[in-house]
Amino acid sequence: METWGHRSSVRGDGARRTRRAIVAAAGELFVRDGYQATSIAAVALAAGVDRSAVAAACGPKPALLRAVVDRALGGDDEPVPPADRPWFRPVWDASCPADVLDAYAGVCALLGGRASGVLGVVHRAAGTDPEVAELRRALRADRRDAASRVAAHAARTGRLRTGLDRATDVLWLLNDPAHYGALVHGRGWPEAAFREWLAGAMRASLLPAGRDGRPAGG
Repeated sequence: METWGHRSSVRGDGARRTRRAIVAAAGELFVRDGYQATSIAAVALAAGVDRSAVAAACGPKPALLRAVVDRALGGDDEPVPPADRPWFRPVWDASCPADVLDAYAGVCALLGGRASGVLGVVHRAAGTDPEVAELRRALRADRRDAASRVAAHAARTGRLRTGLDRATDVLWLLNDPAHYGALVHGRGWPEAAFREWLAGAMRASLLPAGRDGRPAGG
């Protein structure tokens, strides 16, 4: 006989699967057709659910877009910020500025591959939808916060050529996933080439001239 707890768990698992299907369908449609052109009805049809299920699982359309962005950035639907994810750990484990920046370039390439498409959707829709414009502002603030934390960690591990505020600005400029979209998706760069370029740009901007920021013999 099923217990109440077992039935509750089954329902919870079903709700999570439904939400994942809705978010996945919305992400594909937003990137393919654009935010304005994608209706909740179209998302429901693609996900194989009723229209009411979309609102119940994710809320109104701007909240659905946020859910798509969060999943793209995190790689799953767990409520864990990117900077606290295991794949961000090499940044915090690095012990000299060059290694910090190289690891962060790898993180930026990973996030660009996952999220540059849907973040482009956010950028384009922000001009016509105030709620999406607020989402864009929040995402920019999140990127700057990440840049600030990485710059501070790099400075703790060695000398930078700029102060922390300028270093944060540089990393905030360079960590924009739009660069990945332009060079990898737009120009056909291999991801490894993009990662190498980004790491080089970070090092050239933030490390003292003529040094790679690694300890002697490193």
